[in-house]
Amino acid sequence: MITVAIDGPAGVGKSSTSRALAKHFGLAYLDTGAMYRAVTLWCMDRGVDLDADQPDQEAITEAVAESITGGHLVMGLDPEHPTVSLDGRDVDEEIRSTRVSEHVSVVSSIPAVRRVLIAAQQAIMADQERGVVAEGRDITTVVAPDAQVRVLLTAREEVRQARRSGQAQAGSAGAEDLAARDARDSKVTSFISAADGVTTVDNSDLTFEQTLQILIDLVSSAMEEDSYDEYARNLDDYELDEEDRALLEGGSESQDDQNQGPKAVGVLAVVGRPNVGKSTLVNRILGRRAAVVEDTPGVTRDRVSYEAEWAGTQFKLVDTGGWESDVEGIESAIASQAQVAVSLADAVILVVDGQVGLTASDERIVTMLRAAGKPVVLAVNKLDDRMADYTASEFWKLGLGEPYAISAMHGRGIGDLLDAALEQLSKAEKTSGFLTPEGLRRVALVGRPNVGKSSLLNQLAHEERAVVHDVAGTTRDPVDEVVQVDGEDWLFIDTAGIKRRLHKISGAEYYSSLRTQAAIERSELALILFDASQPIADQDLKVMSQAVDAGRAIVLVFNKWDLLDDFGRQRLERLWQTEFDRVTWAERVNLSAKTGWHTNRLAKAMRTALESWDKRIPTGKLNSFLGKVQAAHPHPLRGGKQPRILFATQASTRPPRFVIFATGFLEHGYRRYLERCLREEFGFEGTPIQISVHIREKKKRK
Repeated sequence: MITVAIDGPAGVGKSSTSRALAKHFGLAYLDTGAMYRAVTLWCMDRGVDLDADQPDQEAITEAVAESITGGHLVMGLDPEHPTVSLDGRDVDEEIRSTRVSEHVSVVSSIPAVRRVLIAAQQAIMADQERGVVAEGRDITTVVAPDAQVRVLLTAREEVRQARRSGQAQAGSAGAEDLAARDARDSKVTSFISAADGVTTVDNSDLTFEQTLQILIDLVSSAMEEDSYDEYARNLDDYELDEEDRALLEGGSESQDDQNQGPKAVGVLAVVGRPNVGKSTLVNRILGRRAAVVEDTPGVTRDRVSYEAEWAGTQFKLVDTGGWESDVEGIESAIASQAQVAVSLADAVILVVDGQVGLTASDERIVTMLRAAGKPVVLAVNKLDDRMADYTASEFWKLGLGEPYAISAMHGRGIGDLLDAALEQLSKAEKTSGFLTPEGLRRVALVGRPNVGKSSLLNQLAHEERAVVHDVAGTTRDPVDEVVQVDGEDWLFIDTAGIKRRLHKISGAEYYSSLRTQAAIERSELALILFDASQPIADQDLKVMSQAVDAGRAIVLVFNKWDLLDDFGRQRLERLWQTEFDRVTWAERVNLSAKTGWHTNRLAKAMRTALESWDKRIPTGKLNSFLGKVQAAHPHPLRGGKQPRILFATQASTRPPRFVIFATGFLEHGYRRYLERCLREEFGFEGTPIQISVHIREKKKRK
């Protein structure tokens, strides 16, 4: 979304230029000056005396507020037809009459009126998802001081007067004395010089087309600069050191962002026996610490995919767990996932340990790779001295062609290795179907360790997509998988269990927990899993709070429900009334990931939560509803004063965020009451709601 604010005196062509600019970029157009004229007409039609020596400012303010909050004034935002209506009556021509022009300064000079209209203008602008071009007085300094493009459009007085006279001769309104108009307007606003950060465009000697082109160039430049990721802007809220910040920034890319860029050429899997440096090589290729690395065997367990790029070529890189033969338990499951990764890849990098030398396990892996029939490039890791090439020559006997001596830790030889690997990848017969479809809704599976996240992923996919074992904390890296649920593709992110005290863990568990936090930020919906067969712990509630605080849509999933007896189910129902009072708005699904019982209920709950997360309430409808709520149950008196809601708007979605303008502080209890009312009226099932209050105190009369 981009906001363009254009200020300036009469006669510089603000309206015509702004409308053309909005039309060029497909943005909304807001004429704030027309709003002042419209509320002036509304006051006159209501019988408010604007000709009095001392007009009743309170009566004028109340009339203006009624026109806004009552939905009487509607501003058309189409740049080709920017209509203005009062109670459904088109007043475009009437508000530009001499009758209105002579009285508009009476209304606009009242500070309270300006505050009401500024709040309304800001709300209208916030409602425009693509963006808006707004023009009028005080736009660049008061109404939209944070606009990405702020312009003061100006011209010499004689040029402006000549333009106004030309408009009058052509049959348009506006042949007024601009010197007198400027004198009136200067009492309440400044438009002669630009404020800091505002670009001045003097079009005295420019044609309309030249002026428009300058503005188009300014907006185009701002659109390029505005591509900065919102996630990165919010990282200041976290207490992170530089390494953790880099880690989270690296893991916060959305799938949509990852799918942009050069054309992908296939899937490259990195395989090898345990502790040869596969994940270190993956991190070196990606240029960031994406894969968990620790100096112990068996840290990586699942097959984890990343989007990578080398020399202008994009490809999918798959990290795998250590492959071993004749193993049992979790090691067997890890080896199976590595073999699956090979079968789904288009080419393979086999990593061996140059310091250890050739082993029987390496030879067995080569036998497995030959059976798979995939092109293989051999990387001999941990070689970083002058004897590297000589040491690597031992591995010629594997029959895989030239062994590339590399040091994944220090970056030696990585370029030559990737050149060779991508050459093989480009020649390989593609079997992977490697591109992740764009536009998929992102769903994170979160919960404390061993609640069944990977089991649920496998059940929904109807195949073994992730390693599952009774050992708590089996999953360590977030695993992205496209899974079809109820006829629709979703991008599921299986995460590591969140530990209770992040500052007391280290190594692989520490980085796994950090990546889980980043996965929540990257997701749109969080499926929060609980083990119904175990007592609900503080750790479960902490995980739930983390997803809610991140502003994600949520569905609560009580797994292993089939293991409960009647007493256990009654116990959980009682807990639902007490421990889960913060998320009573979230839908709950009781299921069994192991057997698949009731997993068919997930799709409906997920769609409902995401629809609520995306929901936007029109400003007029919102204010009409809040007016009824406030009339029925006003805020309690505190200290002899009663705060009132002046105006409200939904500032954003994902999650829905409401901004309320009030005359005083609204207590938390009343905010919770407003949230309940919003949910009862508009739904919002499955999404958190954020409410902030801006206090607008009434100035004391001198």
